[in-house]
Amino acid sequence: MPTTTLDRRALNRALLERQLLLERAKMPAIEAVERLLGMQSQAPGAPYIGLWTRLRDFSFDELAQLMKDRGVVRLTLMRGTVHLVSAADALLLRPLLQPVLDRMVRGAGWGGTHLKGVDRDELVAAGRELLGERPRSPRELRELLAERWPDTDPDSLEKALRSWAPLVQLPPRGLWGESGQPTYATAEDWLGAPLAAPDPGPVVERYLAAFGPATVADIQKWSGLTGLRQVVAGLDLRTYRDEDGRELHDLPGAVLPDRDTPVPARFIADFDNLLLSHADRTRIVAEEYRGRVMTVNGIVHGTILVDGFVGGTWRFDRTKGSAAVFVTPFAPLTAGDRDALGEEGARLLAASDPSAGSHEVRIEPAV
Repeated sequence: MPTTTLDRRALNRALLERQLLLERAKMPAIEAVERLLGMQSQAPGAPYIGLWTRLRDFSFDELAQLMKDRGVVRLTLMRGTVHLVSAADALLLRPLLQPVLDRMVRGAGWGGTHLKGVDRDELVAAGRELLGERPRSPRELRELLAERWPDTDPDSLEKALRSWAPLVQLPPRGLWGESGQPTYATAEDWLGAPLAAPDPGPVVERYLAAFGPATVADIQKWSGLTGLRQVVAGLDLRTYRDEDGRELHDLPGAVLPDRDTPVPARFIADFDNLLLSHADRTRIVAEEYRGRVMTVNGIVHGTILVDGFVGGTWRFDRTKGSAAVFVTPFAPLTAGDRDALGEEGARLLAASDPSAGSHEVRIEPAV
């Protein structure tokens, strides 16, 4: 039986359905965070926008309370970047992704070249002892670790500790409208539970439930892990082909929506994994627009979806008690798209800045 080929539009609709973007879902925030297998949180406020655009009746306070109650945490995970995940997924994913973080520590950009003579086990033990006394800021960790390793760059010591040990960032960091420097504790101390044994198979299946159908290269791009081809081969999966002949994997029971399913206007958060979890990102953003969304210095702008694909960028502007959303489309918008984005932007401002004296949604000329 010939393998079914899925074109770009079919893959787009499948991705949007699994990312809860074809229509808003009615589910608790914690359930959505786990379905999405974590949310990028390099910009601490991004998960609030990401959940608001995916869920019905979502309150920013709901996520803030989950953070305070330790139901979700922020820590370094996929691709060595900060993610917000459930407590259970923090304990599941962190040990699985340790090889990714080990690889980063060895790189010159992470300070690995400055760690000669530093024993990994000794550094981790020292860090755990310090954090066992109380949560500490990066500055405190640098100063205290430097006392033990005075000839080693303190920044490199602190970065290595964050990579070699599972450290979580504590509230108020990550609470909507709050600011401040990170404060760290170990995941085991903060969550009161041990790390899980690494098992990539179930995580690969959950990735496909959130981002599939996908190639092995896509799964590796999302996670930063290598050597996943053998893992995928050991799973019971269905296969497709994309338009370039690449093999796509999916869960046997996963349903693919109609490729012509309409997609409402959507505001996608900065750094959202919707854009970052495939080696071939053309299922969501055209190659000609990629450089305008993802900058050379690692910034990933908030985007708008037009007919399901990235059609521009957006940003907040807050001045003197007012709050605005500025939209910059990449191509002229239809009157219907302009109206839909205006309405969606107004709802976003009502949720994100309820106390602002005025709200404005400004759609700028296409560039």
